[in-house]
Amino acid sequence: MEKKIITISREFGSGGRTIGREVANRLGIPFYDKELVEKIALESGFAPTFVEEHGEHSPGRTRLSYAFSHQGVPGVMNGLSTADFLWSIQCSVIMQLAEQGPGVIVGRNADYILKDRKDCLNVFIHANDEFRADRIVRLYGESEKSPQTRLAEKDKRRQVNYQHYTGQIWGAAQNYDLCLDSSRLGVDQCVEIILSLLK
Repeated sequence: MEKKIITISREFGSGGRTIGREVANRLGIPFYDKELVEKIALESGFAPTFVEEHGEHSPGRTRLSYAFSHQGVPGVMNGLSTADFLWSIQCSVIMQLAEQGPGVIVGRNADYILKDRKDCLNVFIHANDEFRADRIVRLYGESEKSPQTRLAEKDKRRQVNYQHYTGQIWGAAQNYDLCLDSSRLGVDQCVEIILSLLK
């Protein structure tokens, strides 16, 4: 396989995680999503729920963002904000996973972290709002916020995080090898298209 690492970046509700999992299953290679969160949690010392909530979100620059930085304590986070410390650990873990062998990595700015590797296929999955709103309600249920608000908030956090740490625009086609609209193509066809590029 010329491209042994597949990174899947995705709009919330677009089915990117489902697509990535099926690609991994079909190829018989590891799938890193929750597993990635657990590895970052193990390396950082933070709870997996904390890593999942904050690892892709907008980095804070307020006093609160430094509340857990243990400034002044030698060897602990090196005075970094919580977000910056998580970013450092995230980069290290993702690069280690890429060295270990083939795999599908979902989110966490993996496309940028592995940008210098020639064996990566970087994919961005997007979809129209109606498709995404319907999907998140089916998968995650209703909440006090409208589906549209949930989509906008989640995507905005990912966008700000990506721009902060990469200096690039999240979702811009030039940052990826392949951009797929799952609402037009369907989840199954997105899987087939990705697989066809790996043969």
